[in-house]
Amino acid sequence: MRWNRTIQTVDVHCAGEIGRVITGGVLNIPGATMAEKLHHLNTVDDGLRRWLCSEPRSAPAGSFCLLVPACDPVADVGLIILQPDQAHAMSGSNAMCATTALLETGMIPMVEPQSVITFDTAAGLVKATATCEGGKVVQVTLDMPPSFVARQDAVIETVEWGPLRYDLCFGGVFYALVDVDQIGLTIAPENARALATIGVELRNRIAAVEPALHPTTPALNGLAYVMFRADEPDGQLRTCTTLRPGRADRSPCGTGSNSNMAARHARGRAKPGDIVISRSIIGGEFTTRFVEETSVGPYVATRNRVSGQCWIYAISQIGLDPTDPFPSGFTLSDTWGG
Repeated sequence: MRWNRTIQTVDVHCAGEIGRVITGGVLNIPGATMAEKLHHLNTVDDGLRRWLCSEPRSAPAGSFCLLVPACDPVADVGLIILQPDQAHAMSGSNAMCATTALLETGMIPMVEPQSVITFDTAAGLVKATATCEGGKVVQVTLDMPPSFVARQDAVIETVEWGPLRYDLCFGGVFYALVDVDQIGLTIAPENARALATIGVELRNRIAAVEPALHPTTPALNGLAYVMFRADEPDGQLRTCTTLRPGRADRSPCGTGSNSNMAARHARGRAKPGDIVISRSIIGGEFTTRFVEETSVGPYVATRNRVSGQCWIYAISQIGLDPTDPFPSGFTLSDTWGG
């Protein structure tokens, strides 16, 4: 066997959503800040992302958590999320996966009953507080980046559903939050394909007319996802984030839950101290606590804490044989959609 590139990963899932944490094989990414590193991965050299996230080394479902040296001296480690569409600034489920991998493998010493890791991300510092029992991380609570509503009740005209309303929110990345009843579906496993297909199509249509500009950090500009949402009978929230090229998030989605709290606050439905449970399409739960009001540029914002749990299921090595005919990977529409 001969490899000219080797990556080690600790493979974790967060309420069913895969986050493969890169623990070896990448020393750093160019850039003086995490935002510059993100910009480099998305505009200068995305070879690492394409190599890892495409077939035959990966599949549409799941992400890779790229760990790099922190740029902010306050932080322990830098974090960037690699997905099939692009590199992203932040993901709650993936930050929980990274926390679990770092502590349960001993890369950062575990302290019981609580261990704290501070991640440097392009969206800002994210403090992860892990509750630990018997060498196991049983819960991760993230102090999320401030979330805000950039546009409330924006409308896009559609042939299929008429005028469709959405809230443009930032929770670490930009979301269009869409009440799922507008498309005549419920958030249920049997509707996953339809939700994913419609959600990605809506994301592309909205992104074509909505610049989604972050007021302080240009590297965060741009609509990442459409999240469908619905109120549960008990007053909690059912969610389905849809990710390019066309799949449903298996987790309740941390940055989406963060965004939803800002949207609830903007409508007078949430105040500091409130707790909302977000449930995924397969029934996993995140708990979001509204900590306090703040601001981001001209926007009223919320500071929230999002909690969930992860499980390590594998440790992997991924290599590149210099004679491999697919060194950058490939995608096919049978699995990856259009």
